[in-house]
Amino acid sequence: MLFNSFDFLFFFPLVVILYYVLAHKYRAFLLLIASYFFYFYWEPSLVLLLFASTVIDYYVGIKIHEANNQKKSKQFLYLSIFVNLGLLFFFKYLGFFTETSFAILDFFGIEHATETTSQTYNIQKILLPVGISFYTFQTMSYSIDVYRKIIKPERNFVKYALYVSFFPQLVAGPIERANRLIPQFYKKIKINIPAIKQGIIMMAWGFFLKLVVADRLGIYVDTVYSNLDKYNGTPSILASHFFIFQIYYDFSAYTTIAIGAAKILGFDLMQNFNRPMVAKNMVSLWQRWHISLLKWLKDYMFTPLSKTKLSRYWVVLIVFFTMGLWHGAGWTFVFWGLLNGLFLIFEVSTNKFRRNIIMKINIPFLRPVFTFSWRFIWYNFLVLSLIFFRAPSFDIALKYFENLFVFDNLQFNILNYSYEFYITIGLIIFVQIIHYYKGNDKVHELVTKRPQAVRWIFYILFIIGIVLFSVNRQNNFIYFQF
Repeated sequence: MLFNSFDFLFFFPLVVILYYVLAHKYRAFLLLIASYFFYFYWEPSLVLLLFASTVIDYYVGIKIHEANNQKKSKQFLYLSIFVNLGLLFFFKYLGFFTETSFAILDFFGIEHATETTSQTYNIQKILLPVGISFYTFQTMSYSIDVYRKIIKPERNFVKYALYVSFFPQLVAGPIERANRLIPQFYKKIKINIPAIKQGIIMMAWGFFLKLVVADRLGIYVDTVYSNLDKYNGTPSILASHFFIFQIYYDFSAYTTIAIGAAKILGFDLMQNFNRPMVAKNMVSLWQRWHISLLKWLKDYMFTPLSKTKLSRYWVVLIVFFTMGLWHGAGWTFVFWGLLNGLFLIFEVSTNKFRRNIIMKINIPFLRPVFTFSWRFIWYNFLVLSLIFFRAPSFDIALKYFENLFVFDNLQFNILNYSYEFYITIGLIIFVQIIHYYKGNDKVHELVTKRPQAVRWIFYILFIIGIVLFSVNRQNNFIYFQF
């Protein structure tokens, strides 16, 4: 079920009403049913996969805790990791690795049974379960934390299953931790009007980001990428810059709606974005962007690998390789991840040198110029790297790079609606001002702290704005494909 659908606008209020009407002991079960219905509504057959993953890790968590020696405990942990990564490999990466293997065999002139393979099964027809990258990471973190004795295994199956499938964050995060979310399911939650207001405002802001801003940016970006022979120069440059805002607004919109929906139900989900576009450097950006994923990679990959004989730079590359592959089954995603890892290494290794240069500059006005220049460099590097993220293949990405330097087309308004372009620019400026001062997680403070009359004016104008300016196409959230 899509957040940006009329089905959800009917489904969610009904769940909220039933949730607060029911006694506390029945609420977790209600939310579990609602969560499975939410997923079942999207792809009925693959709800069994979600359930199987849940059952296995529930069982494994208990066995890890009850094991009478570390060797046996580790064996159960490996079972959890094997099952979860196995599911990811089969449903998300089997086609990718098969095609890569065939390409390597072709390169060395080795024959392979392509026809026989394609007759036996069609890899491309394997359906990618929505949210599998998110909930498998969530269940793996649970098993690892039980093994590390950070948490004890959850004995209540309903509450553990709800931790895995909680519908606000099921398909696109944030990736929660068991020690944060499961204890909240035991709390007796009463109706909290201020929290509900905050949640509603956050959800409304998320819908605005998605329907009005991200989808509008997407029209321009999609038009350029689907017509590379027609558009180059100015349209290509603008589309590459528009895409970073599109993906930021689209993904942060989802997590803002998710956090708002959970808040209405009395739960607190972790923050997933912390105003990344105001970051001063690349390190800061990756500390602010997709926080739940980067924290997961830090806790379960970077920190353990840092304790080995591998140099820290190799560890960074491994982590960013994994991050790229997590985002998509394609070498373009891997290349995007490695590019960012390499730039991060370059930034960290040259940080002292650059800082010394700034300190030695005795001309006051040149220092901010130098600082701004570095921000300009890493930001544009990020924009260019995202071409590989957006392009479906290397050929299209390389064609796009060629177009950036061919200025046959200087017309920026390629949609033939001049007001649309200026509305888009105005919306980016508006959202960035909001994010600079508040960010998505505190946007409600702009409204709730105002007098009642002013609040209602905000509400009415906001609803009118969404109705009048929302893009008339029901787009999936970008991160649904991951």
